[in-house]
Amino acid sequence: MSSSLVLAQEAKAPAPATSTATPTTAASAEHPAEATAAVKPGDATAGAGKAAVCGACHGMDGNSTDPQYPKLAGQHESYIVHQLTSFKSGKRQNPIMLGMATPLSEQDMHDIGAYFASKSALPGVADQVLVERGEQLYRQGDTAKGVPACMACHSIDGRGNPGAMYPELTSQHAQYIEATLKAWHDGTTWGDDAHAQIMPGIAKKLDEKDIAAVASYIEGLHASDGASGASAAK
Repeated sequence: MSSSLVLAQEAKAPAPATSTATPTTAASAEHPAEATAAVKPGDATAGAGKAAVCGACHGMDGNSTDPQYPKLAGQHESYIVHQLTSFKSGKRQNPIMLGMATPLSEQDMHDIGAYFASKSALPGVADQVLVERGEQLYRQGDTAKGVPACMACHSIDGRGNPGAMYPELTSQHAQYIEATLKAWHDGTTWGDDAHAQIMPGIAKKLDEKDIAAVASYIEGLHASDGASGASAAK
């Protein structure tokens, strides 16, 4: 996204025309559209076509059928843009997504994000055996282990916080959540900024049973009566 260049005219006599054109202003004169173009909020209609290629793994409506690939339906536009940007820059490592994200412009990312944000995640189910521990971690955390409640950032029903760039988790595949938490636990990060260090720091405090429990609970998490979260059990 390029910014506008404001030129201030001095009160003195103007300098010769040949000396006032900088490389930036010359480029702006040659490509006025590029110089003034601004990224607009995502357009879900435009994003539908751009997101078609994503459907092979994530489902055409963002509800992936293969649990190794995350559901994108209902995910915040801002979060999808952030992750695509990280894939494109290499901050988040994934060979497949690097190839997918590289040709996308920032506007493309916003449009794709808006498209998936307009969809709804299909509800999942949690394993009854894991619900009690999973609910404890999600709603209360574990002070003995120094683990905060997941809902503090991701909300009581898993809808997340788009302003703070905390993603929606509701109904996400347990397999994907579990694999991601294990990767963070083992040292994987999705960038070098402070925000990217939050979840790896938390995941390191969880053992395998904790990870399995909270992942299962999240898959069964969905809105109940439009206000609070509930976890459906198998």
